[in-house]
Amino acid sequence: MIGQTMRLTLVGALILLLAACSGGMTRVESDLGIEDAPDWVNEGTQVLDDQGGRLFHGIGSAPPMGDDSLQRSTADERARAALARVLGSYMDVVSSDYVATDGAGKEVANEQSFSRQIKNITRRNLVGAKIIGRWRNPANGDVWSLAELDLERLKATLAGDKAMDSGFQDYFAKHGKDIFDRMRESQQ
Repeated sequence: MIGQTMRLTLVGALILLLAACSGGMTRVESDLGIEDAPDWVNEGTQVLDDQGGRLFHGIGSAPPMGDDSLQRSTADERARAALARVLGSYMDVVSSDYVATDGAGKEVANEQSFSRQIKNITRRNLVGAKIIGRWRNPANGDVWSLAELDLERLKATLAGDKAMDSGFQDYFAKHGKDIFDRMRESQQ
C-alpha cells in the first residue's frame, strides 16, 4: 500500500516530468488539497511576480525520518532540486531564444562550452537560493520546504561572469524579464 507521502511525491514527479517534456513551463494546477497547509505548499513549484520581485520557487517535502535535522535538510534539498528544474527550463528558453534571434547567423563560439556556461550559471545561482519557508504537516509529520531565487540575483551573476558569451549577456539583460513574464503567464 502506497502511503500519502509516496503518492504526493509520485504526483509531484509526474507533474514535473510533464512540464519538462512540454518544452516550456506549463502551469499545471497543483492544488494538493492538503488541509491547513500554507498556500505555497498547495500551489507547488512555480515562477511568480509579486512585491518581492520576479521569483522562482521550488517546493520539496520529506517524510518523517526519525531525525528532524535530516528530514528538514532532505526537504530543503528536494526544494532546491525542484528550483533547479524550473531555473533550468527558464535558462533553456533564454538560450534557445538567443540562438534563434540575436545569435542567428552567428555561431556560438563553442556550443558545448556555451551549454556548460549556462549550467554553471544555474548551479552558482542555486547556491544562493534561500529556503524561505518550512511547514510540518501535523497529520502525517511530513516537512515541506520552499526554496526561492530572485531573477535579479540571476541577472547579477550572469552579468559578472567574465567567461560567458557577451552576446548572450546582452540578450539576457534586454530580454530576460520578458521571457520570465511569458513563462509566468503560461502557468496561469
